[in-house]
Amino acid sequence: MENNIAWYREKQVERTIKNLNKRNMEGYYIKDKEQLLIKLEELIGEHTTVGVGDSITLFETGVIEFLRSGKFEFLDKFEDGLSGEDKKEIYIKNFSANSFLCSTNAITEEGELYNIDGNGSRVAPMLYGPKQVIIVAGINKIVKNLDEAQIRVRQYAAPLDAKRLNKDTPCTKIGYCVNCSSPNRICNDFVTITGQFIKGRIKVLIVDGCFGY
Repeated sequence: MENNIAWYREKQVERTIKNLNKRNMEGYYIKDKEQLLIKLEELIGEHTTVGVGDSITLFETGVIEFLRSGKFEFLDKFEDGLSGEDKKEIYIKNFSANSFLCSTNAITEEGELYNIDGNGSRVAPMLYGPKQVIIVAGINKIVKNLDEAQIRVRQYAAPLDAKRLNKDTPCTKIGYCVNCSSPNRICNDFVTITGQFIKGRIKVLIVDGCFGY
């Protein structure tokens, strides 16, 4: 059974990467966390500026620790003791970073990236600014199409993220989205990336495993 599941996953990733490439986004299938760090070392030049967006995936895969190795000029938004103003300065610097790393809420087999953001500090650099955007995502983020992507993010990823952030919203109490109008709502920016003018600016590293929400 495990061999059959592995076969199914590989075919699903194969379709997804093929369609990402058609949209001028480079797709890679990464077998494990060790291979992921090797690939990142290949893609990110030493002593270059690197920014990141909020991401459980980057912590779970060891990417944040890797970026803190001293090899890069890391704009570390997770550093202890940062004030709100300190973080805002980092968000602005992310636009001129050589590389910006984050995850994505969903990847369709048709090669689209779907995200919901609270204040735009993650999705904005994905769209414009950094020379290179590297998206790290587990295979659990792959869905069939945009309809499934919206359901996945609204009814699964967003409530979990709101819970992680201790938001006082309906979804953190009942466990699903009701399209609330709460002032603490994190579903403010809805972004679908369907392609890129600059070929290969966005690179999607799909890791064989379940990471993040």
